[in-house]
Amino acid sequence: MKRSYKAPEPGDKIKVILDNNKQEEGVLLESHDRGVLLLKLDNGYNIGLKKDDIVEIKVIERVVGVKNNNELSEDSKELKMSGKKPIIDFIIAGGTISSRLDPKTGGVKDLTDASEFFKTYPEIYEKADIRIKNPFMKWSENMDFKDWARIAKEVGKSLNDDNVSGVIISHGTDFLHYTSAALSFMLGKLNKPVVLTYSQRSSDRGSSDARLNLLCSAEMALSDVAEVMLVGHATENDDYCYALQGNKVRKMHSSKRNAFRPINCKPFAKVWADGGKRIEFLRNDYNKRNKNKIEVDNVFDERVALVKFYPGQNPDILDYYRKKGYRGLIIEMSGLGHVITQGKNNWIPKLKEIIGKGMFVYAVPQTLYGRVDSYVYESGRRLKGAGVVYLNDILPETGFVKLGWILGHKVWRGSVATAKKMKENISGEFNDRLGNEFLN
Repeated sequence: MKRSYKAPEPGDKIKVILDNNKQEEGVLLESHDRGVLLLKLDNGYNIGLKKDDIVEIKVIERVVGVKNNNELSEDSKELKMSGKKPIIDFIIAGGTISSRLDPKTGGVKDLTDASEFFKTYPEIYEKADIRIKNPFMKWSENMDFKDWARIAKEVGKSLNDDNVSGVIISHGTDFLHYTSAALSFMLGKLNKPVVLTYSQRSSDRGSSDARLNLLCSAEMALSDVAEVMLVGHATENDDYCYALQGNKVRKMHSSKRNAFRPINCKPFAKVWADGGKRIEFLRNDYNKRNKNKIEVDNVFDERVALVKFYPGQNPDILDYYRKKGYRGLIIEMSGLGHVITQGKNNWIPKLKEIIGKGMFVYAVPQTLYGRVDSYVYESGRRLKGAGVVYLNDILPETGFVKLGWILGHKVWRGSVATAKKMKENISGEFNDRLGNEFLN
């Protein structure tokens, strides 16, 4: 027999009593299935309960009302800000981590209220007082250099606020490593931790990785590591996270929870959300927390491009960029840094032509791991002789961001000045020694 009961509001903490005397307790979520009650448990996982099996629902705590201007209500602010814990500024920029299921469409949509994001993850308030900033909400594929500059400006304000212990930025996954690379240049030498985090699966899914990523991010935001970091699942399980260097990291899987991997370096640390030891450092070559003020340098010249070479590619493609007024190209070449150097599609004459007309051309490895080297093969020597500058082990995306940032400074423009700055190890984007501990 179908039982009737008064359903609480989504966001309420409830106790559900089932007809087999079993009880479940958690936060009520919206469900796209009318016959299923969706509940987020305290451990972060979601379960679905058939409404026909429910005997009684008890409301433990009503959801706090919110404003419509992406800020917490006054009641919510009083509830969350203790004044006794360290303060973390949380910048919500969009992505799956700040989205949820739309019960009307069955798809995932942005959260429109910043406080809605935290109803599901109250545990982060046990670690720190959270101040929310919401400059915009965008999927990462819709972001560009203007958004990187805007985030850098917001982060700079937080870093220069003596009351703030660290910064967390929530972001979409697909182009997250572009933003983290940009911040590593735009923010310079940091005085506090800057952590970017994400989730591969939205907060209302039982397999969501958001909870662990957020809690581990809070640990690193309160740590002594004054670096731009990306924090997220180290394995497919809810074991621990890695704290990864922001300009030496790449998304390496489309959907796995441990999609981000360090490239040509170790993570800064392993991070646990709960238990005794929370952080195990794997490196000691990081900038430490200090009391210096930072100067945000968020310029960028958008007249740069990232080009991937493929076999048989006609070098005339380079004319497009020259005619469109591009100032520099990052070319993903073969592992050691080669393109076609003989036959009808020989790139060398075209490279000499565009470089002679003032365009900057840099070689990076499309293999990601390892480094380009112009001296191993004769073709590499010829390409270097044509004016191509080799950028060692830098990631293609990091090279692209770095070139746009450097060309944003008039004082660094010019064939010699630009090349010198591009080869300078500004924020740890180059490694002297390359390990293979994290190839898999």
